[in-house]
Amino acid sequence: MGRLKEWRRKINIDGDLRFDKPMRDHTTFRVGGPADVYARPAHREDVITLLAAAREHDVPWFVLGGGANILVADDGIRGIVIDMGSIAHCDHRGTTLIAGAGLPVSDASAYAADHALAGLDFIYSMPGSVGGAVWMNARCYDGEIYPILESVEIVTPDGALDTYTPAPEDFDYKRSPFMSNSAIMTEVRLRLDHGDPEALWRVMREHEADRRSKGHFIAPCAGSVFKNNRAFGSPSGAIIDSIGMRGTAIGGAKVSDLHANIVINTGNATATDIRRLIEHIHDQVERRTGYDLEPEVLYVGDWSSR
Repeated sequence: MGRLKEWRRKINIDGDLRFDKPMRDHTTFRVGGPADVYARPAHREDVITLLAAAREHDVPWFVLGGGANILVADDGIRGIVIDMGSIAHCDHRGTTLIAGAGLPVSDASAYAADHALAGLDFIYSMPGSVGGAVWMNARCYDGEIYPILESVEIVTPDGALDTYTPAPEDFDYKRSPFMSNSAIMTEVRLRLDHGDPEALWRVMREHEADRRSKGHFIAPCAGSVFKNNRAFGSPSGAIIDSIGMRGTAIGGAKVSDLHANIVINTGNATATDIRRLIEHIHDQVERRTGYDLEPEVLYVGDWSSR
């Protein structure tokens, strides 16, 4: 940690930089230990500066979007967490929406509807950031990010500013090329259509009500825990429900009473509780149905003491 503190004294960014910042304050599960170094860059130049320092001092780094779909270990994250939350601008040119990667994706959806732009209504009330939605090729309500993705401004691992233009072969169901490379997204451009604000907001409120009915907003959670697999014939939630796991709990983690593909923090869960429950669900489903459910939640940080 002394080496990291020495690095901190040498770095100069406009954004916030702290030591031992608890990650529970920055994840939708509301669990997670401290990051050795927590950085919140104010703009793309800060990102470039942080990567240069990480390379120079051989410090690992992790990019944080909205804190959804991740489970940070109780022992925290070694190295630097780069929180993109301050890079959250939003504008449009014609029907192209231009958003900072750290903008909450629901805010982007609301901005689009308010400006008569259709195509992002499917993602309203979803947790996470615009960059995170691109990273996982987010989809729901028959909508998906890839078809509306025009381009992404990125900072490459060596600190160069570049533009990525999407190609069909790079994307699949809840998969993107950013899962297998180390580029950091700073700005996203989405190709939308003209729409009627009133009609868009009507659909968006219906989506929000549906999420609410499934318990997304009642307790800390990350939304769906497992991806759906069409080859299984039923959504993952229905499969989990079919073997009677709704309400199953380990420590402070519990399968939601309202939707079996949601694991909630009842108030005192640890990250270990949540991971153990997710793995227990997976193992029970595989043993009793033969289906190998794929987790949608990414395990992040130092799990060595688990």
